[in-house]
Amino acid sequence: MKQLLTGNEAIARGAWEAGATFAAAYPGTPSTEITENLAQYEEIYAEWAPNEKVALEVGIGAAMAGRRTIVSLKHVGLNVAADPFCTFSYTGTPTGFVLICADDPEMHSSQNEQDNRYYAKLAKVPLLEPSDSQEALDAVKTAFDISENFDTPVLVITTTRVNHSRTIVNTGRRKRVKQKPFVQNPPKYVMVPAFARKRHKFVEERTAHLKEYSEKSPLNFIEKGSKEIGVVTSGVAYQYAKEVFPDASFLKLGMTNPLPEKLIRKFAKSVKKIYVIEELEPFLEDSIKALGIEVIGKSKLPVCGELNPDIIKNALVRRRRPHPVEDASGLPMRPPNLCAGCPHRGTYTALKPLKTIVFGDIGCYTLGVLPPLSMHDMCVCMGASIGVSHGYAKAAGKDAQKCVGVLGDSTFLHSGLTGVLEMAYNKGLNTVIILDNRTTAMTGGQEHAATGRTLQGDDTNAVDLVEVCKALGIKNTFRVDPFKIRETRKVIRRELAKDAPSVLISTAPCPLRAKIRHTPMFVDEAVCNECGGCLRINCPAITSSGGKPSINTFLCNGCTVCAQICPKKAIKVIKK
Repeated sequence: MKQLLTGNEAIARGAWEAGATFAAAYPGTPSTEITENLAQYEEIYAEWAPNEKVALEVGIGAAMAGRRTIVSLKHVGLNVAADPFCTFSYTGTPTGFVLICADDPEMHSSQNEQDNRYYAKLAKVPLLEPSDSQEALDAVKTAFDISENFDTPVLVITTTRVNHSRTIVNTGRRKRVKQKPFVQNPPKYVMVPAFARKRHKFVEERTAHLKEYSEKSPLNFIEKGSKEIGVVTSGVAYQYAKEVFPDASFLKLGMTNPLPEKLIRKFAKSVKKIYVIEELEPFLEDSIKALGIEVIGKSKLPVCGELNPDIIKNALVRRRRPHPVEDASGLPMRPPNLCAGCPHRGTYTALKPLKTIVFGDIGCYTLGVLPPLSMHDMCVCMGASIGVSHGYAKAAGKDAQKCVGVLGDSTFLHSGLTGVLEMAYNKGLNTVIILDNRTTAMTGGQEHAATGRTLQGDDTNAVDLVEVCKALGIKNTFRVDPFKIRETRKVIRRELAKDAPSVLISTAPCPLRAKIRHTPMFVDEAVCNECGGCLRINCPAITSSGGKPSINTFLCNGCTVCAQICPKKAIKVIKK
């Protein structure tokens, strides 16, 4: 049956058709919808893990139990899961195991644009790269078979454009796969040095067999065209290259580790000039050059950002006549912004006058770096705000400018627990603010361990963040209401003055998830003196065209932050 599917929907469908019965993930754009779609299949058990390392470890356990398993994450998530990933390559897997890693060229929703294809070389596992939704579905099914035939986890790497674009897909039926009983085998599965040395030799032997497979795999194929130009490509870059070079010969690589060296040499002999077209790093190019084959790639094409047909054409094709480009320089910018009624805005409004250094984190609240809020001074990775703020406070000393670490509830559970433990154990001097909006908001509002609901909608235990922080040793742990600006500011100021670590949990629901809607506000023009204070909180519901501000009642969620900071009390609740 033909369906129009996104790459993420196709990946989930492929796992279902392959007979997968277990899925685990931590949400991260652009991979989030894979597991959300997997959860819709009644034959598949799916769960959110607190972070990617745990998701992978849970998946490994499911594979040990004999269930075909799929784990999904975004590119920076594999950094978190790298430890079990590399060792899992040594142990192998008794049943099919596929790891989906979604890279994010151009950093649409990420803090870097690392090229995770190198992880396949590091761990010495097979790597597949689909270029559209159909290939995504087929790649997952093939990956499960490769996994079982070669006793290996398989890495499937996609990119944002593949994950979120829709193409026609021919779907099929579900394969019935029997669950295999676990067979105890310590020399295979217990990676103490004596056993691991032997398993390393197995990995090298497996790689040699995978090279032979790669040469014959239908995932790698030659499309004959002009002998003047040959293009070696993979992933979504294949789609762009086909548009620019419709008559060229192509070596389409769907399996890019191990590379089919014989096939590459054969292709190279059939054309006069070879372009290697790939996004980000010269992963393919360097390997092909190492074979002694002359190619043109990153000397012409950018190593930063996404590719598109225009970039490829401008870099590799002499254009007789430039195409007209629409001038967008006069259009106003529309930067991302915290939603109307977002509790993070209240926290920042309370914090800003205290003039602290703010070490931020990964989530919606990172948007606080943008003017006019301009709150963040540094942001590295998930959970880093706690460790960085602790290190700064310890190194700068008691008389230095005060600092805070700011992160969300899901991020805290992801990788903040050990940071808080560090603060308590080493007698920290910093204050951490956990922005608890009861969801994983940045990726679309997924559940986590403190929401009381599982991915599949079941009621479950909800972690108490206050009790957790106290149990870790932070005696000064308090809840605050971010919509009570003065009270919140008073508590922050009090904790900053202490020579001891503090954790403040700023609790209010995400307005996009909460079903409660408060009465919206309006500006009393007779009282307003146009001071502009309400505009400095950057609420999308408040606008001004040069005169007195106005409030869009359709957008306003009635959070009252603007009313609390208005010196003239000109912002009031609409009377029903």
